[in-house]
Amino acid sequence: MRADPTRASSADASETDPSGDDRAHDAAVPIARSLEAILMVADEPQSLVSLATAVGAPTAAVRQAIESLVADFDGADGGTRRGFELREVGGGWRFYVREEFDPVVRDFVLTQNPTKLSQAALETLAVIAYKQPITRSSIAQIRAVNVDSVVRTLLGRGLVTESSTDSETGAITYETTELLLTHLGINSLDELPLISPLLSDGRGGFDDVA
Repeated sequence: MRADPTRASSADASETDPSGDDRAHDAAVPIARSLEAILMVADEPQSLVSLATAVGAPTAAVRQAIESLVADFDGADGGTRRGFELREVGGGWRFYVREEFDPVVRDFVLTQNPTKLSQAALETLAVIAYKQPITRSSIAQIRAVNVDSVVRTLLGRGLVTESSTDSETGAITYETTELLLTHLGINSLDELPLISPLLSDGRGGFDDVA
């Protein structure tokens, strides 16, 4: 009896091809690296849907790739635990420094950036101080400029912090820290001067501030 070549091919393939789980893992690798690159430059948490759209992959595949990255950075299966982590916040994913490394990162930033704040940073800090909690997009709307790098600078200096997420948009909100009060020599934000007399028209985005 002659052997069925189709069956033989199938048998050979089953012996040489990886299992279904291995194939799924291999398929997730390039997606995971693409997601890693995107998240590295993202300023806001990215939802699974937005990430899936960015890499052109199904949401389920993106979810699997995200789980793979989380495990990788956490040092699962005997790997090296990274100094950063991939964390889900406000319905999205974003890189964060691990909490235990916050002090060394803060010291590094302060050492590398001993100069005074720029005018743009001071203006952004004032907006946050008077309007907190406030999202980055709202800050940008008030200042009419992109504030991404400035907000990162203020975060690095420890003058502002991420306080919560907006219930409607999921965007991160920012507020000032105790360090700002120390630099200003005040005990609370209630001691900040009234902003209206300092503005030419008494408004400029601060019209509802006392």
